[in-house]
Amino acid sequence: MAGGGTGRTIRCGTRDEERPVVCERAWEGRLTDALAGTGQPVLLLVEGAAGTGKSRLARRLARLPEARTAARVSVAFQASGALAVTEPARAHRTDAHRTDAQDRAGPHRADAHRTGTPHRTEAGARDTLRAALASVRPALLVAEDVHHADEDCLALLRGLLAEPPGRFAAVLTYRPGQLPRRGLPLGRAVDYPARLSVVRWPVRPLDERQVRAAAEEALGAERCSAELVAGLRRRSAGIPQVLVDLLGMLRDAGDGRTHFTARDVDAVGVPVRLAESVLDTVRALPEQHRAVVWAAAVLDRPADARDLSAVAGLGAEPARAALVAALKAGALRETEEGRYGFAVPLAAAAVRRDLPGPLRERLHDRAAELYGAREPVPWARIARHLRGCGRTEEWLRATEHVARGDGGGTVTEDEAAVALLEQALNEDGTPPELRARLALALARGATLGLRTEETVRALRTVVADTSLPAATRGEIRLELGLLLHNQKRRFHEGREQVRRAIGELSERSALATLAMAALANPFFPGASLTEHLDWQRRADETAAASGDGTARTAAAASRATLLLAAGDPAAWRLVRELPRDGTALADRQQVARGLCNTASGAVYLGHHGRGAELLGEGLELAARSDAPFLGRVGCGTTLFREWLTGSWEGLAERCTGLVAEDGIANDARVVLALLALAKGEWSAADDWLPPDGHPSYEGCETPVAATAAGVRVRLLLAREDADAAARAAASAWAGLARKGVWVWGAQLAPWAAEAHVRAGHRTEAGALVAEFADGLSGRDAPAASAALLHCRAVLAEADGELEQAGAHFKAAGAAYARLSYPYARALMTEGAGRCAFRTGTGVNTAVKEVTGCVEQLTRLGASWDAARVRAALRTHHPAAVRRPRGRPAYTEGLSPREAEVAELAASGLTNREIAATLHLSPRTVEQHVSRAMRKLGVGLRRELADHTGHGGAGGG
Repeated sequence: MAGGGTGRTIRCGTRDEERPVVCERAWEGRLTDALAGTGQPVLLLVEGAAGTGKSRLARRLARLPEARTAARVSVAFQASGALAVTEPARAHRTDAHRTDAQDRAGPHRADAHRTGTPHRTEAGARDTLRAALASVRPALLVAEDVHHADEDCLALLRGLLAEPPGRFAAVLTYRPGQLPRRGLPLGRAVDYPARLSVVRWPVRPLDERQVRAAAEEALGAERCSAELVAGLRRRSAGIPQVLVDLLGMLRDAGDGRTHFTARDVDAVGVPVRLAESVLDTVRALPEQHRAVVWAAAVLDRPADARDLSAVAGLGAEPARAALVAALKAGALRETEEGRYGFAVPLAAAAVRRDLPGPLRERLHDRAAELYGAREPVPWARIARHLRGCGRTEEWLRATEHVARGDGGGTVTEDEAAVALLEQALNEDGTPPELRARLALALARGATLGLRTEETVRALRTVVADTSLPAATRGEIRLELGLLLHNQKRRFHEGREQVRRAIGELSERSALATLAMAALANPFFPGASLTEHLDWQRRADETAAASGDGTARTAAAASRATLLLAAGDPAAWRLVRELPRDGTALADRQQVARGLCNTASGAVYLGHHGRGAELLGEGLELAARSDAPFLGRVGCGTTLFREWLTGSWEGLAERCTGLVAEDGIANDARVVLALLALAKGEWSAADDWLPPDGHPSYEGCETPVAATAAGVRVRLLLAREDADAAARAAASAWAGLARKGVWVWGAQLAPWAAEAHVRAGHRTEAGALVAEFADGLSGRDAPAASAALLHCRAVLAEADGELEQAGAHFKAAGAAYARLSYPYARALMTEGAGRCAFRTGTGVNTAVKEVTGCVEQLTRLGASWDAARVRAALRTHHPAAVRRPRGRPAYTEGLSPREAEVAELAASGLTNREIAATLHLSPRTVEQHVSRAMRKLGVGLRRELADHTGHGGAGGG
């Protein structure tokens, strides 16, 4: 052991190949034992860069019961030579809801709580430390930022550690890159006694899970895509303080954003704290050593010594000396063996921004020359450096190489390549011919890749150029229209661009077929089924005349999609005949699209099993066909299928994840609204639905819009606003009628009929049901057929024909059971039971079935529905009501009714809404809420959520 002593040093893995031999809980246990006198004295050496959360350990120590009573000294060394002393260490409050990143770098850092007067001279620091150590023989010593300590203070610490008391624990924190003597936090080796256990603890960066938790806390889960989380972790290196600063900048810049991307991380710039730190470090280097750091900043990726030397313009020996100096100063670090870069990648941007323009351009010029000699040529890197040194023509030529995919790959999913093309298209000096070629490269496959608003703006500019050949402009316009239509959900603008493209593609029948097939897709609003069929006819004719195989495949996939979505039984044959084994990439992409679309259609029809099979085929083919966007389509279909079939566990989290990835994800939002409604989280349901001012839901695909409208109508009915529910129902039904695909009314028709009945519009309800029944004639639509039985039950119950209504409810329940829709089946059981209770026929059987219905709803997580049905059962047969088995422990001390009311209050319902749900008076509900809050010891109504499991909105 260093220093010749016999103390035992344990090093926790600082490299992946080193196995950590002590975990955080283990050393906490050692410290506790040491302070209690039941274990060896212990020294914990905590090393980590600035902002990594070393002070978190001091806070955790202060919260240990043994630390609260121990004689202790806490000191913090400062760069100025000052010493802050707190004696004893202040205990900091515990906040169980903080993320690890916030705990390690948030506003409650330990140094924010230090007290004591800093001493500004070396003699003052030494004397103050000596006095602090002499005033009490510490059982606990916490010394922070030891890398700032002078030799006199280090000598005092070495003396204490060489002869520690019997009951003793010490924690020393420091930045390893700033130690005066590398690897020696106390200035030189210490002769540790054998009885002292010495543990080195390198504070590790946050992992992806911790970064996600911090991002979701700061920005909201629905705005944090996997791309954003990866970008945050990559650019911050997982350093908690940098991450917290970045998240604050994103939050301040992101008002109104539905989600954030990795580009947003770069766009907000470098946090002030990080920028000042890295610039201060670089400027402290001798001038002759700074060039290697500048080179690393311009390269913006870990590089070996030869590359850094070439870009810096230094000879081998001066470059080596500069690199060693930069490493010693902590300006750079060895990121992997033989490669060097910034500890925090985002710091490179601060250094580049600080460089004078001519110097930065010269460095970029050398970097371009360096990469130009590589094989294969990394055109994207070269293009970036050529742009950085102002060689515009060469930059544009390099960008064209990127567009052509030289060196392998495509620009479908390559974010760096897409960004280069967008920049080139926005460059004023780009020649028209080159602009057209670059735009085509960016446009082709735009609907299969994932495109930004920058892509939309760039393509809009290009299609406005009338000097381009019509066919070229038409192809670009088609891709722009599809991008707007499919990804951006700007359906009106997208369809208009596609229509205009057809006129420009008169001499390119294959592309014209793709445009017509797009207009034949029935899922999107803005056209009727009759119009879609007409566009399909034109697509079939144009494809046949073209003789182009891809055009025929596109038309076949489009026809299968259209007919299956409308419930035409003949569609299944067309789906089976789609050429899944095509060799051409474009053919496979069209088939993959057709399979994913027909999968969605099958799920809405009620064939969710067959839909899952088609989706699996489509996604597998999409993965082999460079079509990543189709994966998003498949995710939305899967989420809706999971809601229908009762797979609700974790569903809200999966939906929120898709919203974060997509930013729009209307299908996921509607599922979140459905879940929130079932749980009684009505404000959350409102938030997830499209704005109430847009009753036709023009930003949603038609089946999604119909489902969303059904949620809106049912939400209004739950709030006992029958007139508003009837108006919303009439508006939504008119939209479905304009489309003419009646099979999509399964999630709307029953609630629309009930809204009209409860508003006193029996005639309108009857007309709606008759129109629905006529639209389903001859259609293969089991879900809509079950919904029609539900509609007839609603009408019969309204007419007082309770036995007939009960029979319809039972028939609908049986139909939903065959579909494996447990939630819908439970609601039908509720309806049948209600009719039985009112007629007095078959009551015992009804009690048993409705009791089972309550248990089913409870298992699903539909707490509001369960409470409502339980209240109705209690009204008719109080003795039949029993609480669900396994109630959480929080109900101890609450009566069953108080627990029920507290759960609904925690979900966000008002007293009046709870009263309507449970058939109580608002005054009674108010009393139950008051008693529940008193028994649970909470002062605010919203705090009930901590005791009932309603920790957040969204359902599931």
